[in-house]
Amino acid sequence: MTQETTTQEIFQTYDMGCAAGLVSVGFELKSLDRSNPQKVLFCFKYEVDIEEAADDYFVDKLQINARTYFDNIKMLKNRIYTN
Repeated sequence: MTQETTTQEIFQTYDMGCAAGLVSVGFELKSLDRSNPQKVLFCFKYEVDIEEAADDYFVDKLQINARTYFDNIKMLKNRIYTN
């Protein structure tokens, strides 16, 4: 599992697929951490069910619309490469 850090305020993951899934089900992406030049850390506002949703993604149980997921992958890539 690539979920990295959970605090009371921020949930973080390096996994773009997981991040796109979380955005697709309504969790708020707060920022991108680019301090590691090799990868981007996606930082979400911590909410009660975010860990469960991330776990559901990794065990292939997260139910999301395919088009929404694809659009959110494109949105995340745009944010990575344009900021």
